[in-house]
Amino acid sequence: MSQLEDILRYNEKFVQNGDFRPYEAPSRPIKKMTIVSCMDCRLIELLPKAMNVKNGDAIILKSAGGMVESPYSNIMKSILVSLYELGSRAVYIIGHTDCGMHGLHATKMIEDIKKTGIDEHKFASVQINLNQWLNGFQSVEDEVRKSVSIVSTHPLLPDNTPVIGLVIDPKTGELTPVD
Repeated sequence: MSQLEDILRYNEKFVQNGDFRPYEAPSRPIKKMTIVSCMDCRLIELLPKAMNVKNGDAIILKSAGGMVESPYSNIMKSILVSLYELGSRAVYIIGHTDCGMHGLHATKMIEDIKKTGIDEHKFASVQINLNQWLNGFQSVEDEVRKSVSIVSTHPLLPDNTPVIGLVIDPKTGELTPVD
């Protein structure tokens, strides 16, 4: 049986049994907060528990490293939608220790991509500097500061919107503020 078949079989029972009921929530965040965090699988349940966030409390945006890479990235657009259309009033940028983006070098990732059999000509069709785009970072705190700066100085950010930087330890859930 394929992974998709397993998922769909489970989902059918999930719906039939009404197991979704404990997760019913409004579409607008109750705690009026937007969280940007890493896609690291250790944070799926840990981060909300560590912040006392339950289903329906917050908008949670995930990306590699929890980075806001530019003022006009999809993550920044999602932040603006959460603030103007969904009622969020604060933004939390949360990096984490032991992040896979820490120390990631584009040259290694490009080699890993090539090892899968991607043809060299496909790289030529990419219209961005891969060495810059696929690079990670050297300091999670510095990356959180950079992301906080991009968000907090965005020309369309509502006045007086708190933009808070934190780092979470994926082993303990401890949150540390980043200046």
